[in-house]
Amino acid sequence: MNAIQNTIDVIVRQGILPLYFNTDENKSIEVLRVLYKSGIKAVEYTNRGPEAVSNFRKMVEIRNAEMPGMLLGIGTIKNIEQAEEFYKIGADFFISPGFVAEVSDFLRSKEVLYAPGCMTPTEIITAENAGIKFIKLFPGNILGPDFLSGIKDIFPNLIFMPTGGVETTLQSIQSWFTAGVSAVGMGSRLISKKVMEHEAYDTIEKETVRVLSLIETIRKK
Repeated sequence: MNAIQNTIDVIVRQGILPLYFNTDENKSIEVLRVLYKSGIKAVEYTNRGPEAVSNFRKMVEIRNAEMPGMLLGIGTIKNIEQAEEFYKIGADFFISPGFVAEVSDFLRSKEVLYAPGCMTPTEIITAENAGIKFIKLFPGNILGPDFLSGIKDIFPNLIFMPTGGVETTLQSIQSWFTAGVSAVGMGSRLISKKVMEHEAYDTIEKETVRVLSLIETIRKK
């Protein structure tokens, strides 16, 4: 099985992609540890500040030493320079707020998953024609589940994941899965700045386990 399909399978299997950023290296590492402990096997670290590169480098090191089977992806990739830098560090997959053709071409040549953010059918078609299989619907809170319900039939071969505004409630998650997503991206609703600030890692663990359980319940229906 190729690496791209394997990454998609891991994300789809867990049904959620936790994403976060923290300027503090230790907090970034501890959140990663607690997510792994909660049963998470794929995480998106967002490239949101100057500390992202050094933090990510350290996270890859810790992951390699302590977390077998954990895929560590990088988000908020907006240009080829960022993609090349994080590829060298060892990112397992890449996520963008929009579709960047150069990034797509580069990562396809390396057989690494690239999931671009798309907001319109035109953007989704552009991504699909470039060989993309996994689409991030962004921003999810603006688009809503009805948007996906309306376009899903014209993209039968694509996998969709909304990011932005997905709540940790049964109702919110279920509405997206009913619309046809294969996973939900979850940032501040799951890993808030306040929780990280107070180092309330047990809260992150409890919430993550609860959300994983909710997704399991939804899928059995």
